[in-house]
Amino acid sequence: MRATLGEGLCWSTREKALWWVDILEHRLHRDSLAGAHESWSFDETISAVAERATQPGLAVTLRRGLALFDPATHALQRLDEPEREREGNRFNDGKCDARGRFWGGTMDFATTAGTGALYCFDAAGHATRAIDLGWIVTNGPAWTRDGRTMFVNDTVRRRVVAYAFDAATGAVGASREWLVLDPADGHPDGMTTDAAGRLWIAHWGGACVTCHDPATAAELARIELPTAHITNVAFGGPDMTTLFISSARHELTEAQLAAQPLAGALFAVETDAMGVPANLFAG
Repeated sequence: MRATLGEGLCWSTREKALWWVDILEHRLHRDSLAGAHESWSFDETISAVAERATQPGLAVTLRRGLALFDPATHALQRLDEPEREREGNRFNDGKCDARGRFWGGTMDFATTAGTGALYCFDAAGHATRAIDLGWIVTNGPAWTRDGRTMFVNDTVRRRVVAYAFDAATGAVGASREWLVLDPADGHPDGMTTDAAGRLWIAHWGGACVTCHDPATAAELARIELPTAHITNVAFGGPDMTTLFISSARHELTEAQLAAQPLAGALFAVETDAMGVPANLFAG
């Protein structure tokens, strides 16, 4: 299977399966360790996935906001849609923090206007605009192991920005530019942290994933991939040492697609790092 825009990786420890999406094809996928594959279609973009903590099913970001989806019954319950006035936007990447709040970023669908923001959804699904970023494309977030720093990617400007974060309240504080990628390394896309607190970043246009020291941002490791647009990363597998990596065919020319037959593939790379289970949505 080759995704147009693979994203939204979320490893399920309780199901021993990987959830992921194809944003532009409006599809949710599930691949189990046993080799079974399932998929579900939506009427709009679906971009990020988190399992629910106390109920079956998932929290997912659709184009306009957060929704609850039960794959077993196909029941869909829309929650808050906080950007009705920004008609050109869609939700993009997102994850839950350790307290079960869902954080989702938005972007300009045409990737030209600086209209992106970061939202926090509480357990009832109510959204707060945490940061009005003014970015074209927002990716992330990810957090340090102590929960005191939140990383968000200003993808078009090639920047990873670190924000002071209060894990108890979800309050976002002062920001600092944490890392700027070299143009040859593409743009920072999805990311995750491992059990040691290191940050793993997918490189759109850079054909790689890099691992960084959480304090200094120094590059510690690099995984080269056989296609340019690397979109997201998540640890999983039976020992949480497999790094799942999604990619995209979107925005590649016919010549590039011919040269990159694995564009849009989902990769699984065994590492000497160990991930941590994905946080669950409290709602």
